[in-house]
Amino acid sequence: MSLQNKVIYQLYPKSFYDSNGDGIGDLRGIIEKIDYFRRLHVDMIWFNPFFVSPQNDNGYDVADYRRIDPRFGTMDDFDELMRKLQDIGIDVMLDMVLNHTSTQHEWFQKALAGDPMYQAYYYIRDPKPDGTVPTNWESKFGGSAWEKFGNIGKYYLHLYGPTQADLDWHNPQVRKEAADIVNFWRQKGVRGFRFDVLNVIGKDNRLVDAPPEIQSKTLYTDTPVVSSYIKEIAASSFGQDDNSVTVGEMSSTTIPKAIEYTNPANKELSMVFQFHHLKTDYVNGKKWTKKRYDFKKLRGLLNQWGVGMSKGGGWQALFWNNHDQPRALDRFGDVKHYRVKSAQMLAASIHLNRGTPYIYQGEEIGMSDPDYTSMEDYVDIEAKNAYRELLNAGKPADEAFAIVHSKARDNSRTPMQWDSSANAGFTTGTPWLRPTNQKLVNVKDELDHGQIFPFYQKLIYLRKTVPVIAAGDYQPFGTNIGWLYGYQRHLNHDALLVLNNFADHSIQVPLPAEWQQGNILITNQSGIQLTDVLTLEPFTTLAIRTIREEKVHG
Repeated sequence: MSLQNKVIYQLYPKSFYDSNGDGIGDLRGIIEKIDYFRRLHVDMIWFNPFFVSPQNDNGYDVADYRRIDPRFGTMDDFDELMRKLQDIGIDVMLDMVLNHTSTQHEWFQKALAGDPMYQAYYYIRDPKPDGTVPTNWESKFGGSAWEKFGNIGKYYLHLYGPTQADLDWHNPQVRKEAADIVNFWRQKGVRGFRFDVLNVIGKDNRLVDAPPEIQSKTLYTDTPVVSSYIKEIAASSFGQDDNSVTVGEMSSTTIPKAIEYTNPANKELSMVFQFHHLKTDYVNGKKWTKKRYDFKKLRGLLNQWGVGMSKGGGWQALFWNNHDQPRALDRFGDVKHYRVKSAQMLAASIHLNRGTPYIYQGEEIGMSDPDYTSMEDYVDIEAKNAYRELLNAGKPADEAFAIVHSKARDNSRTPMQWDSSANAGFTTGTPWLRPTNQKLVNVKDELDHGQIFPFYQKLIYLRKTVPVIAAGDYQPFGTNIGWLYGYQRHLNHDALLVLNNFADHSIQVPLPAEWQQGNILITNQSGIQLTDVLTLEPFTTLAIRTIREEKVHG
């Protein structure tokens, strides 16, 4: 099967299913639920990190890349999980967190102990002459990106949490270590790798202050050396496998850079994650703000990336949800009035698109944000820091909480809702994060009589059986029609028109004659007819296919 035909499921192990009652999801829990993936027919599962970690950033602070954290299980559990997934034709994608390590990692501990070899693995710098931190860079989680390194008067760089020390990829030994980690898992049969925050590994050797008018991230994001590093690790690890699937998390990247990273001729990555479309509900580009998303901006970004990547031969990972984002239903749909139709429309808008669709756990049953009422419900370091900073900036407590509640990463990390019981069938113990709306949404009810899971099944089937979905180009359609996100796909004589109404009211869409004779491939609006003007009900999706006859020239 080609890359274009695949559908990937993202599984957050801590929240999927708890087999031993300790309140935390684990590998044995995943093994118990394997039949669920068989029913959905996905091709690969991306697992968020389950390596040894102090869990200061939910596993993205790795202390040992080659061991399973005991709270998730054992290596024998992993090997059994691999075998059982492969038996039903599902491959595994692991999360490689190689921009930084936990400060509990052996390398960092040896650096602290004075070993110069391991000190060269990290960005350890002297303070400025006035004694302040080496640069004015800000951590992505708030505050300075520098922390004191032991008691020798130096500082180490952490672009994320203070227990996540950035690795210096200029050091060839660091790059070799990274390839060795990938190869360890390749030897176990893993063929998929997701690389965390990959486009920030290209920081300069000489670190300087960001000028007042620009953000510090512009100094270290998408620098020219990143592609060189990716080519090197590809050649020495995953690039040796014909069937490898790789995706780079590329925050704040650009279309030209994404094409560079993913054009097959460059031998770098299979695809990239970019996040511009998920920032359309930010005020002035700032995450910790609250407003309704800007649909025209969203549509513009989806079209820019669709056209640009298609013309440039790049490839995208397509997604609305992941472990770092609030649930898309709450952002772009209408959970209260049109939960099912919103979920179906959002799914179709990416599964019929050009790129590889990702399903984040719970999305396929229509899970939404939890009904939390207090910061006590939240666990995530980023959310707690943001709440504190909002209060310090003078926001009233209720307004600060409303902002955090709209954007917190924990919104998508609540336990998978297997049934309507008190703990959502996730655990017999106390869940690490509290579910709230399992009586409305759960797997049991959805599989018994739901409409979202079967819709996903059909979308996955169509990607595997309709060539234009997997391999067609991308052209915008109806950009002058408010609340319509439409696009056309073409592959030889095969053509597809996809119409998505993002509004909570009906819209009118003129339908060109060439499409009025087509066939409806999938829709969530009953009784719709292909006429010269379509009335699309709230959150309707409609896909029309035509196969044009080849002209014979005499």
